[in-house]
Amino acid sequence: MTEMDKKQIIAERIKLAREQAGLSQGKLAKILNYHRPTISEIEAGRRNVTADELSQLADIFKVSVTWLSAAKDDPSDSDQNSSKIQLAARELSKIKKDDLDKVLNLLATLRKKS
Repeated sequence: MTEMDKKQIIAERIKLAREQAGLSQGKLAKILNYHRPTISEIEAGRRNVTADELSQLADIFKVSVTWLSAAKDDPSDSDQNSSKIQLAARELSKIKKDDLDKVLNLLATLRKKS
């Protein structure tokens, strides 16, 4: 993986985690005491993210620094899957009970097929 690839993956993961956390770029900027365009530059991959910033973002989004920093390439990596599950759980906690039941039924069906 090249440095540019890694930088783009980090940018995409930050954006995904921010969206899944239900935060706008402006709200995240306010939490970090940044200007909103700074978040836009980070998510576009045009601004490097420091180790301290990655740590802060991981804490805010409740994901691991390892996943956020693209430290592991393997998409089946258990740490990455764990972070995705955390993001999914956060979203599922926001839906109505009836919709949650539908999602659980869908998951049961998918498990049976595999």
